[in-house]
Amino acid sequence: MNKARYLPAAILLVVAILFFSVAWSPADEQEQVIKITAKKFEYSPNEIRVKKGVPVVLELTSTDRLHGFNCPDLGIRSDINPGRLSTVRFTPQQTGSFIFFCDIFCGEGHENMNGKIIVED
Repeated sequence: MNKARYLPAAILLVVAILFFSVAWSPADEQEQVIKITAKKFEYSPNEIRVKKGVPVVLELTSTDRLHGFNCPDLGIRSDINPGRLSTVRFTPQQTGSFIFFCDIFCGEGHENMNGKIIVED
């Protein structure tokens, strides 16, 4: 039996296994996606619970005008343009309660536009 003729197939199999093990990983499965809507003077939801060490994707939208999303203690900052999706990815490394707020003035009541991200073990 000529083993050399099976070599290309074996190489192809090894390459395919390596490709799929890198392209698909269990971490992708665990990514938590949270949709947040901003509108004048409020975020919905305004309380978010996530797990320490688990990747998070915030999908931010605005229903009315330009807003900001700022959570300085977690290093998160994004503009939220009406009609467009803004995506922010982060992995929380510490537990606690972290305030987020709109940092683009949106009218009277702007100072009350805030919420919190709670990171749990």
